[in-house]
Amino acid sequence: MNSDKDALALRPSASRGRQKMIKHHPSADILIDFAAGTLPVAQAACVSAHLNYCDCCRGSTEQLQSIGGVLMEQLVPVAVSESVLDSVLARLDEPVPLSFIQQRVRHRRVDLPGLLNRIINGDFSQLAWKRVTRSLSVSHLQTGDDQREFALYRIAAGGNIPNHRHGGAEMTLVLEGGFSDELGTYHPGDFVFRDASDVHAPTAIDGEECICLAVLDAPLQFTSWQYRWLNPFLQLQAG
Repeated sequence: MNSDKDALALRPSASRGRQKMIKHHPSADILIDFAAGTLPVAQAACVSAHLNYCDCCRGSTEQLQSIGGVLMEQLVPVAVSESVLDSVLARLDEPVPLSFIQQRVRHRRVDLPGLLNRIINGDFSQLAWKRVTRSLSVSHLQTGDDQREFALYRIAAGGNIPNHRHGGAEMTLVLEGGFSDELGTYHPGDFVFRDASDVHAPTAIDGEECICLAVLDAPLQFTSWQYRWLNPFLQLQAG
């Protein structure tokens, strides 16, 4: 990618001072793909949640979208076939994205507001949590992305996720509390990207539990011998 795109995507907005605690952001490549609408839905939802916290990245995204709009206006119109309309209409029957399995409340289902709005505002009620280790629980959410898992990870205060790697990419957004690993310390609003070459053991900050939003395209693979036996059971929960 050329330096002009890097400079644009990382240019801070005038209101950057309001989000001093946010030190970790999506890369320029990720912001460009998000602005262009080419990120997969699960990853796009994670980036969108980060923009709610980060004036800097939100301003950069608005600039990129404006440039994209100008470039679109300069394109020569091309006729499309009727099959394109048919494919769009067919998607109306697809499951609603960004939903999740609710717990039962007095034996009835409850209508809930938008998922992203809820979790960004710290409302984790009625989520179904599955305990993975003594310190880690996971709640799998549904985005309609059949290639990626979209989930909330809850780490007990001072607890950790055992040393592990990923078979692919992992996006993480801190929602509450914070954690540290071999590469840094992360607080609410911080965005972290790891690839298949990274091995880490996130540890929640003492005194409060940590809740993160995570998007994976391959399951965790524990590397410590005490937890390797769990690996065959850690299947990707995409969809």
